[in-house]
Parts: sequence; C-alpha cells; structure tokens
Amino acid sequence: MYKKNYKSWLKHIDFILIDIISMYLAYGAAYWIKFHNFTEEYDINVYRTIMVALLMINLLVSIAFSSFNGVLKRGHFREMLETVKHVLLVTGILMLFLFLTQREDGYYGYSRMVIFVMMGLYAFLGYTFRMLYKIVRRKHIRDNRSFLVVTTKANVEYVLEGLAKAANNGLKVSSLCIVDSNEEGTEIKGVKVVANKDNVAEYICREWIDEVFVTVPSEDKDGEAKKLIHDFIKMGVTVHLDLSSYAGFLGQSYAIENIGTFTAITTSINFVTPFKMFIKRLMDIVGGLIGSIFTILLTIILAPFILIKSPGPLFFKQERIGRNGKHFKMLKFRSMRMDAEKLKKELMAQNRVSDGMMFKLDWDPRIIGNRELPDGTRKTGIGEFIRKTSLDEFPQFFNVLKGDMSLVGTRPPTLDEWEKYKLHHRARLAVKPGITGMWQANGRSEITDFEEVVKLDTEYISNWSLRLDIKILFKTVVAVFLHKGAM
Repeated sequence: MYKKNYKSWLKHIDFILIDIISMYLAYGAAYWIKFHNFTEEYDINVYRTIMVALLMINLLVSIAFSSFNGVLKRGHFREMLETVKHVLLVTGILMLFLFLTQREDGYYGYSRMVIFVMMGLYAFLGYTFRMLYKIVRRKHIRDNRSFLVVTTKANVEYVLEGLAKAANNGLKVSSLCIVDSNEEGTEIKGVKVVANKDNVAEYICREWIDEVFVTVPSEDKDGEAKKLIHDFIKMGVTVHLDLSSYAGFLGQSYAIENIGTFTAITTSINFVTPFKMFIKRLMDIVGGLIGSIFTILLTIILAPFILIKSPGPLFFKQERIGRNGKHFKMLKFRSMRMDAEKLKKELMAQNRVSDGMMFKLDWDPRIIGNRELPDGTRKTGIGEFIRKTSLDEFPQFFNVLKGDMSLVGTRPPTLDEWEKYKLHHRARLAVKPGITGMWQANGRSEITDFEEVVKLDTEYISNWSLRLDIKILFKTVVAVFLHKGAM
C-alpha cells in the first residue's frame, strides 16, 4: 500500500507543489485578513510553527490518502469533492496537532479565525489551481506526445476505439501502421496511415515519434511483429505491447500499465520516475540560468573580436535533431567563416570520422582566424581559441532553458548526419541532447569511431541517474579548465 502511494506521490509531484502553493497563499491571506499586516508580533512563533506543520501534514495526506491518484481523469464535480476532502483532512490534522501541543494553561496562542478562513480560501484556491493546471497539462501532453499505433486492418477500428478512452489522460493517436495491408496514405477514423510493416521502422527513424503501441494477432507465425518490436527498441523508442497479443515479450526495462481499455507491457531502454525527471529539469533550469548570465558577459567580451575578424552574425544557428527526431535551432558563438557550410563539402575527404557520421578535421581552415602562411606555417585566431576553450558552446544554455536541450545528454546530430543514421544509431536520441555527455567527458578529441560514440551514449541512457549526470558535469568542468574541450 505504501509503495503504491509512494509511486503515486512521485508521479503527481507537480500537483502536490501546486496544492502547497495554494495552501500557503490561503494561509497568508487569512493571516492578513486577521492582522492586516505581516509584521504582527502576536505569538509569531506559533504561526511559523503552523507553517512548517502545514507542509508536513500536506505531504502526509497526499501520500497516505492518494489525494492526486488519477487526478487528470477527474471531472469538475469529482475534483471539487476530492479537493474538499483533502482540505478537511489537512485542516483537521492541523487542529489535532495544535490541540495536542497547546500550553498547559489552555492558552492557544493563535487565532482560530485564521485557521477557518484559511480552510475556505484553501478549498477555493486549491480547486481553481488544480483545474487550471489540468488544462495546461492535458494540452501539453496532447500537443507534444507523438503516438504511433501498429496493428492489423481487421483490428484497427477496435483498437482506436479502445485508445480513445485514454483521451482524458492526454493520449492522442497521431498515426497508424497497418502490418497486413498496404493502406499507406489513407485515413481511418481521422487518423492517417503512414506506414506498413516494410517501411515503419524507416518512418520512425526519420519522423518525430515518441511512443509506439503494438497490438497484433497472437498467431504471428513468422514473427514479423516481434522483428519490428526489436527494431523499435533498438531505436530507443518507448514501446507499449498489448498483453492480449504479446505477453512475455520484454525489452531491457519494462512495466505493466493500462492504456485505454488495454493492459500493456511498456518496454524501453530505461525507465525514469517523474520525480527524477523533475529534479533533472530543475537542474537544467538552475544551470541554464547561471550559464545564460555567463553567456551575456561573454557576448560583451567576444563580440568585438569575432565581428572584426569575420563580419556577420555573432551567433550561429544550426538546425539539429533533438529527442525522438524533433528539430530545433541550436545556438553557438560563431567560430567559423560565413561560407563554412559550403567549404565543408570540399573538405569532406579530410574528415577524421571515416563513415561521415560526424565531421572532424585535424586542421580546419573554416575557423575564424585560421590561416596557412606561404611557408606552410599554420596560424590560429579567435575562432580556434573559443573552440578549444568551449566558449562557443555557452549560448546553448539558452537552448537548455527553452527545453530543447539538457545540461547532460547526447550530442545532437546535424540534418545530414541524421539522414545517414541506421536503426541502432537512433537510440542516441531517446533522451534530450546535452551540452555535454558521456563521450564528450571521456575525451571526444580522441574518439573518431562513431560506433564507439553510439556505444557510450547508449550506455549513458541505459544507466542514467542523477548521480551520473553530476559526475559527467564535474568531469566536463575539469576538462574545460584543462583546455581539453569536453563540451
């Protein structure tokens, strides 16, 4: 029971935080209504004690009574009842606490009016904030979750009807793959068929797909569906398997959950709790803010040197591929000439990465200030300096704040690199790309085998933890200060 409630608490940490905010707003408003200021010295220590007690009691009630279990599926009336129940429990336990801790002479030391006014305001604000936040959450999930269904022609309508019952939880089927018929280009119940069994893996590899739901007949004698599932897992896509058709087929990490009217095994490279993702995003926001401040200071210092040597934009924007194939514009301080992309094609023969999956040169004439003298002597300039010290990467902290990137992740490929990716390469993009990562912190200058890069990135995703992120960040900072260019 405790384990179940504990997981529910982690899953709905955002709703708990919103509820705590509404509780303290109600408490502050009630205090103001009673005393008309916040400097009243009337047993102020008692009110401070109440503030701490409220936090502890709120967390206790949220966990013990599963206050937010299924919160996204509740209607207006049900949410009102659950809010009132939660507020009464919190207030009741608080009153019991205050009664048990009152002085021996029976003196309360606090105004009961504050508690009762807080209770009414708390119920109103708590309900209002919950409903508003649910609208935002549902819209965010609906707008950002790309969900592909793989099924047969005979079952497709039945499957869509079953999944439609999960719409209240933000799930929306974005596309279909029919494995036993070539229906590509048609629409079924308003959902477009985008692939068949022969090209679905290629489609997922090229398009932005977050999750795949697979439900096919259990008598799949040739094992074609299993082959597809292996490909999906290899690409790093989260896969949901309908238990009625494929019980027992598991990837590296798995869980059993309900999706609409179906019970499915969900399998992926790795599973992370919502709480850990919340902490990782919090780290990104804090790090992004600090990094952005340094970026502004660096802009003031570097701008004259860059623009004098190479007139043009100060920042370089390049389209990169992010998590699950999503495109975004990555920022850097411009360290190369304006015609760098054109020269790249001419220099491709000198690429140190033989398979062309990345582009690295021992000497790059495209970098601002790099030039070769008539006697063969090579000179470097501001561009080489900011690249060696990784200063050109600092504008990516703005990408981190926006949410396109993380402090730690995998290197986002360019469009031409992405086009060359094989299925197992795609696993690198099962997480947000990062400013630094496993292979960067382990000596990117020495690694020229792309398969080794993929191996390190896949290892990072499979073994991800907050501790690992902190370790990589530490190694990156050390490497930057030693001018090894780990970012």
